[in-house]
Amino acid sequence: MKFLHISDLHIGKRVNEFPMIEDQRHILKQILGIAERERADAVLIAGDIYDKAVPSAEAVQVFDWFLTGLADRGMKVFAVSGNHDSPERVAFGAQLMQGRGVYLSPVYEGNVEGISLRDSYGELQVWLLPFVKPAAVRHALEAEREAEGPENCQGAPGAEHEAKSLESGQEVLGAEREAESLESGQDALGAEREAENPESYHDAVRIAVRRMKIDDKKRNILVAHQFVTGAGRCDSEETVVGGLDNVDGSVFKEFDYVALGHIHSPQSVGRDTVRYCGTPLKYSFSEAEQVKSVTVLEMKGKGDVSISTVPLVPLHDMRRIRGTYMEVTARSFYRDFEREDYVQVTLTDEEDVPDGLQKLRTIYPNLMRLVYDNSRTRRESSIEAAEELEKRSEQELFGEFYELQNNQPMSAEQENFVKKMFESLREEDGGGKP
Repeated sequence: MKFLHISDLHIGKRVNEFPMIEDQRHILKQILGIAERERADAVLIAGDIYDKAVPSAEAVQVFDWFLTGLADRGMKVFAVSGNHDSPERVAFGAQLMQGRGVYLSPVYEGNVEGISLRDSYGELQVWLLPFVKPAAVRHALEAEREAEGPENCQGAPGAEHEAKSLESGQEVLGAEREAESLESGQDALGAEREAENPESYHDAVRIAVRRMKIDDKKRNILVAHQFVTGAGRCDSEETVVGGLDNVDGSVFKEFDYVALGHIHSPQSVGRDTVRYCGTPLKYSFSEAEQVKSVTVLEMKGKGDVSISTVPLVPLHDMRRIRGTYMEVTARSFYRDFEREDYVQVTLTDEEDVPDGLQKLRTIYPNLMRLVYDNSRTRRESSIEAAEELEKRSEQELFGEFYELQNNQPMSAEQENFVKKMFESLREEDGGGKP
């Protein structure tokens, strides 16, 4: 069975106030062609379908046109909502669309059901997990307990249940026995109590996955929209300060392939089959050197997975230009590339060029950004950087250094150790900075 994996369409997005809708329509048409040439059975869309929770009518029309194009070609669609989407809006009409083979993730309410497909190798299940936050999981679990009745509102087994067990001599839930069970891997009690109050994105996703009824003898594909620890970010992504949205890839160990969205650069994390396909278009100049693509997944028997990519050609490329005003306006400079591309021009002149933006747009009509790199801007940048450093704590600076060195943030245990270390140094220094 063959799948296309795409994500982060961000339909309706504007980049530096330039509307991208025609570029998006162009690239989606290209994806339709690729799906047809590859004879794909289905398309996996891993979130951030729209750029805004309330998309424009034009954005909705473009996505509707794309879904119709896939359905008309006999391809199934499996899509989840991302952090930019409204899950309620994405899920609207989901029941009706299933009749045409379009499956949209519902709002997360505590359970995710697998969708069964079958080919000559047997049954395959696709699981749709929309972008989840800890609060969403807590809310779903609380609603579930309330629906079960007042006796379950404190969790199960709660303090009252434990007390009754002790009274009847059934000390299975005693503290000592519980600790032994956890140590031996029998963590049902601890897991249930932990599920009542997931504090991190990792816990939220782990709980959501644990509640799926996964048959590991079958082939399983997960479509999700989360940040997996170790993935490389770029400027166009929405980030959570301090890496609080991190999810460890170990939570996905039961899946044969994990189709991820959220990160805009194509990459695998931890293993080849846990993969971000990246955006189909460049949405920031930090992506200017990237080659955007569609990920093609072919799944045969259990454990037999092959992954390849098909490059995408944008309507307008995104490029960075650098030089003096005289250099970048010389015909010999720009005659060999497409002037309709989206560009960022960095001028190295020591003096600002009067009306430089408007003058440059006579040559580069889609000039998005004009910046200067000279002694003045470098000096200002150094001052700003120094002031910013002064505002940060020693622990924050150490955390940034650690992440740069290890390509992942510190764990909670490591953060606590560093905090205590700096507190100890501060005490030794009489309360000042270490």
